[in-house]
Amino acid sequence: MHVRKIILKFTALIFYRVIMDKIFGFIAPVLIFLLILLLNAVLPGKWVIGYIKRPGTDERMKYHINGIYVFLVLVLLWFILGYSGIVPFDFLYNYRWYGLAGAFITGMIFSIAVVLPFPKVRKSFLADLFLGRKENIQILKGRIDLKMWLYLAGAIMLELNVLSFTAHHLITYGELASPGILLSAALITYFVVDYLIFEKVHLYTYDIFAERVGFKLGWGCLVFYSYFYAIALWSTAALPDPGTPVWLLVIYIAIFLSGWILARGANMQKYFFKRHPDKPFLGIVPEVITDRKNRLLVNGFWGISRHINYAGEVLMATGIVLCTGYPGMIWPWLYPLYYVLLLSTRQYYDDKRCALKYGDLWAEYVRKVRYRIIPYIY
Repeated sequence: MHVRKIILKFTALIFYRVIMDKIFGFIAPVLIFLLILLLNAVLPGKWVIGYIKRPGTDERMKYHINGIYVFLVLVLLWFILGYSGIVPFDFLYNYRWYGLAGAFITGMIFSIAVVLPFPKVRKSFLADLFLGRKENIQILKGRIDLKMWLYLAGAIMLELNVLSFTAHHLITYGELASPGILLSAALITYFVVDYLIFEKVHLYTYDIFAERVGFKLGWGCLVFYSYFYAIALWSTAALPDPGTPVWLLVIYIAIFLSGWILARGANMQKYFFKRHPDKPFLGIVPEVITDRKNRLLVNGFWGISRHINYAGEVLMATGIVLCTGYPGMIWPWLYPLYYVLLLSTRQYYDDKRCALKYGDLWAEYVRKVRYRIIPYIY
C-alpha cells in the first residue's frame, strides 16, 4: 500500500508538471509581451521627432525610443533563467505549438480591442478589423506608441524563439551541431539587432505613416513576426548537420549581407534625405526632382529601383534559409516567399498612393526610375 501511494504521488507529480509546463508554454508569450510593454514604458530612452504629423496640426509626432535596452534586458533574463535551471534554454522550442496558440489568441484579442473603441472607417467591420481604424495610438503620455511597440514586441519575441530553437539544436547534437544552423540563427539575430539600433529610422517607413492599427499590424507583429520569421529554424533545429561546405556558407552570408546593404542603405539614405535634404549621404550628393511643393530623390539607392529596399529584404531572407543547409525543404522557403508576396503587393499600393499624392511629379519619377523592385528585371 505504501509503494502504491508513492507511485500514485509520483504519477500525479509528473502529470502536474507536464500540464503546468504546457500551460506556461501557452501563456509565456503573453507574459513576455506584457514585460516588453512594461520595460518599454519604464526604461530610459530617447525622445525622437518622427516624420508624420499629428492630425489637424503641423506638429510632428514624438516617440520614446528604447528598443535596444528592452532587448538587452529580455535576452539577459533569458540567459539567467536558463543558467539557473528555472526555465530550460529550449523551453520555447519544446512548447512552441502552445506558445504559438497563446500568441495567436493574444493577437486576436489585441486586434479587436484596438479597433472597437474607434469610429468605423469602412462599411465592413471585417475590413476595419483587418486594416484598423486609428492610424496612431500613443499611451502613457506618448511613452508607448502602439505601432512601434508592436514591432518591438515582435522583434524580441522572434529573437527569444531563435535563441530557444538554437539551444535545442545545441542540446541535441552538442559538438556535432550544424554550423549552418548557428549561422542562420546569428543572421536573424543580426536582423533584429540592426532594426533596434536603427529603430528611429523606421519612423520614416511605409508601415508607420501609411498603416492603421488593426489585425494586419497587431496580429501580424505579435504572431506572424514572432513565429513565422523563425520558420527556417523551426523546421530544421531538430535536424542533424547536413555538412554544408564552408565556401557555400560564405556565399550564403554574402547573399544576406548584399541584401542588408540594399535594405539598410536605402532606408538610411531616405531617412537622411528627409532630415538633411541638401547634404550628401555616404558621398552621394542628392539628386532630386521637384514640383516646388514636393521633392523626390532619384539617385543613389533610390535611383536603382523605386523599392530597392524590398529586393534587399528578399535577399536577406534567402541567405538565412540557405544557411540552414536544407535547400530542398519547402518549409524554410515560405519565409522569402512571404516577402515576395507581401512586398510586391505593397509596392503596387505604395506606387498607387504616391501617384495620387505627387501627381505629375510621380510620373516623372517613374520615367527616371523605370524598375519597381529588381533592377533590369521588374
